[in-house]
Amino acid sequence: MELRHLRYFVAVAETGSLTEAAERRLYTSQPSLSRQIKDLEDQVGASLFSRSARGVELTDAGKAFLDHARLALHQVDAAVEAARRAALPSKPRFAMGFLTGQEMTWLPESMRVLHADLPNIDVTVSSDYSPDLAEAVARGRLDIAFMRAEPDVDLLYRRVAREPLVVLMPSDHPLAVKEAINPEDLVGRPFIAMASKAKVLRATIDAYLAQSGITIEPAQTVDNPAMVMSLVASTRGVTLIPDYVKNLMPWSVTSRPLAGEVPMIDLVVGYSRANASPLLQSFLGHLDEMVSKMQGASR
Repeated sequence: MELRHLRYFVAVAETGSLTEAAERRLYTSQPSLSRQIKDLEDQVGASLFSRSARGVELTDAGKAFLDHARLALHQVDAAVEAARRAALPSKPRFAMGFLTGQEMTWLPESMRVLHADLPNIDVTVSSDYSPDLAEAVARGRLDIAFMRAEPDVDLLYRRVAREPLVVLMPSDHPLAVKEAINPEDLVGRPFIAMASKAKVLRATIDAYLAQSGITIEPAQTVDNPAMVMSLVASTRGVTLIPDYVKNLMPWSVTSRPLAGEVPMIDLVVGYSRANASPLLQSFLGHLDEMVSKMQGASR
């Protein structure tokens, strides 16, 4: 039994006609196709079709044989495709991670830098919490990540931006009429604090409040930017958050700068010292140029 026997059988079964299968699917003569089907039936030891003036129909044996024949052909096609993929030169791969929301700012320029060196590079992109990004970089699942400098993970970091913290509030909040918010304006209002998972941001906010002589008991704690905005809108609370979240704000929330000495938080690129990828080294070689370009665009 050969693969052509299976292909011929499936074509006849799907068209219900020896003539149509021969002319439109197999591009062979009808007598030749009939001989091939007869050879197959002889090898199987059962009639696979019943023939009539209206065409051909599958017998019970033919119905049982059809699913297995299709599966065998699918497996052969899959094997051929796998072999072809394996024979092709593998594309260079580079995995990038972004603190959720930062990809809107940094991904386009990052892709430009990567494709300038290798147009056929295969780039994967993910967004996540900073601690999860740090773990993924440390474990080799990511080559690089735009994140916070996580103190508990042994990575190399290069700063790419310093972001001011801003006050996030409902769009119709009483504080929204002010051009800048004093830290004491936050006292007595529902405050949405960063959860412990956002360790670097939480520490920056806590240090700022302590230096300002402000004590605030959080009404809620959360570490997802979307959830922060949802809680601010629904509880009419306020929070301190990096300025980049303005890219994600819905109409229901707004932000105002802080008055006086504004707390800043670093955005860094984190990577593993054990990663010897030439792509990583190439990306790092363009990093200063990329940062300079991004700073110029933001002015």
